[in-house]
Amino acid sequence: MSTATVTTSTAAAAPAAANPLLTAPLLPTLLRFALPNMVAMLAGAMAAIAETSYVGSFGVASLAGMALVFPMVMLNMMLSGGAMGGGVSSAVSRAIGAGDPARANALAVHALWIGLGAGALYMVLMLSFGPALFALLGGRGEALDQAVAFANIAFLGSVFVWLVNTFASVIRGSGNMAVPSATLLAVAVAQVAIGGALGLGWGPVPRLGMGGVAAGQVLAYAGGAAFLYAYLRSGRAKVHLRVRATPLQRGLLLDILKVGAFACISPLQTVLTILILTRLVAQFGTNALAGYGIGTRLEFLLVPIAFAVGVASVPLVGMAIGAGKVARARRAAWTAAALAAGLLGVIGGVLTFHPDLWARNFTQDPAVIASAAHYFRWAGPCYGLFGLGLCLYFSSLGAGKVAGPVLAGTVRLVLVAVGGSLLVWAQAPDWSIFALMALGMATYGLAMVVAMRVTPWGEER
Repeated sequence: MSTATVTTSTAAAAPAAANPLLTAPLLPTLLRFALPNMVAMLAGAMAAIAETSYVGSFGVASLAGMALVFPMVMLNMMLSGGAMGGGVSSAVSRAIGAGDPARANALAVHALWIGLGAGALYMVLMLSFGPALFALLGGRGEALDQAVAFANIAFLGSVFVWLVNTFASVIRGSGNMAVPSATLLAVAVAQVAIGGALGLGWGPVPRLGMGGVAAGQVLAYAGGAAFLYAYLRSGRAKVHLRVRATPLQRGLLLDILKVGAFACISPLQTVLTILILTRLVAQFGTNALAGYGIGTRLEFLLVPIAFAVGVASVPLVGMAIGAGKVARARRAAWTAAALAAGLLGVIGGVLTFHPDLWARNFTQDPAVIASAAHYFRWAGPCYGLFGLGLCLYFSSLGAGKVAGPVLAGTVRLVLVAVGGSLLVWAQAPDWSIFALMALGMATYGLAMVVAMRVTPWGEER
């Protein structure tokens, strides 16, 4: 064996020798990473559910208004924590997998600037065009007024949401799931407490209604952003945030944006799909819209479960790709996808046969409960495939391959748009819209499986 060959082999083996995540058993490691993420994500979902309960006490019009705002709140989370956050974690984990911690530190600073800019842009867009968008979705009268009251406060905190999710993605990319999870858990608890106090007027606090509930989110995320910034600056993290010592570099920005920015197309497609469905449901009246809003609130519980498993796969996939272990990266992706599909499939199965277990937590109105039941009987059986697709989406981000997720999202969007138009033309009943929604979920999951199988992830080294 030549000296050059020995040197190359030693260099390739160095990251693996220094990084146990490149050799650890996949399923136990995924579970160890996913469980704290799941606790934190479920806490965030429960905070959203608590918000819905608070809003439900204000009446059906407020629930309908929340259904109008929900897609844009979800989009903000998906863009910052999923798409761009996945790009951040992917870049950081690939740098660490390649044995280059200095690059990982510099990437963290560039992620900070991207988060600040994107959060500010989202705030301006929603405060400027939100009311018109909600009206376009079918909001009228009191429902529209309630939607605007919530949005005008909630989106003031868009920068804080982006910073929390950006910092959390940096830390996750280094293989540390504990700190982001604990922080997001604390944020969720604070959101429930502050939102309830301000919205419902607990104790001596005045009752501020929808705006007060929204303020809970803003203040909680502001605190979370401050804590994670201090943690990354303290030197205790594997990745150090040195803002003044790190000049902006085009190559580092592109390393994040070539994955994160392109990946943003996918949640935009998802939310556009939800907006189309919301508009279709709105034509059946306030009760149907409120029932649909209760149903989609469950997705805000299910998505974090798939998110927790998918995000856990990102450092395993990214570090393996950085170290040239492509086969291990693919095994990590499929293992995570099977885990997410199983978890969501069980929940979907239960709610298919017992939809009232969820709906009665938010309202006792018979018409609203009936609408929610229609939703679950169609959507529930497809939750497993939906979870599988979402998890493969995150694993693809870890590998730096985002064309497949975008194409899968396009297929789902076209199916819903064309199918919805045909159903409206045929004056179909409301349950047909929910059936179309379920078909879209299943199609997305199957399309992600195909994309995963045909997309090359590079050569094994």
